[in-house]
Amino acid sequence: MKKHNGMRPQDIVVLLKIISMKGSYWRNIDIANALQISPSEISEALNRCMIAKLIDNKKRSVHINAFKEFLIYGLKYVFPTEPGAMVKGIPTAHSASPIKEHISSGADVYVWPYAKGNKRGQAIEPLYKTVAASVQDDKSFYELLVIVDTIRVGRAREINFAVIELEKRLLNA
Repeated sequence: MKKHNGMRPQDIVVLLKIISMKGSYWRNIDIANALQISPSEISEALNRCMIAKLIDNKKRSVHINAFKEFLIYGLKYVFPTEPGAMVKGIPTAHSASPIKEHISSGADVYVWPYAKGNKRGQAIEPLYKTVAASVQDDKSFYELLVIVDTIRVGRAREINFAVIELEKRLLNA
């Protein structure tokens, strides 16, 4: 068995993409193309997730309860982020659906830096550099990443809404 050298942020992105596909058939190359990540990195991510027991031994089915537990209780400590400079980008965290419907964020807007973005706000470093481009055609995937970013940077009330939204989506996975 391979040695586990720790999770990487793209591992979370890969698992969220698999969940967003709602049980449809996929190949590693499909995930690689959708996420703009090399096929070898997808393979490595799946191996790390298997060792961490976040995906089954065949690397096809995410262990939803273990993954949910990791996202809620560990993610913000393993992959922390802080709001940065004002940039143009794509809204995330409490600035995007499904969280923005529950929160009055005032002037605080959080975005992933992206030249083709439509909002200005404080930069939030995405879990992986290609996230902003890869969410363009996948609303379900985008919402999962927004929820995860809320868990990473949100305050207690925002995180509570994020956990409720996460649980809704994982029930249907």
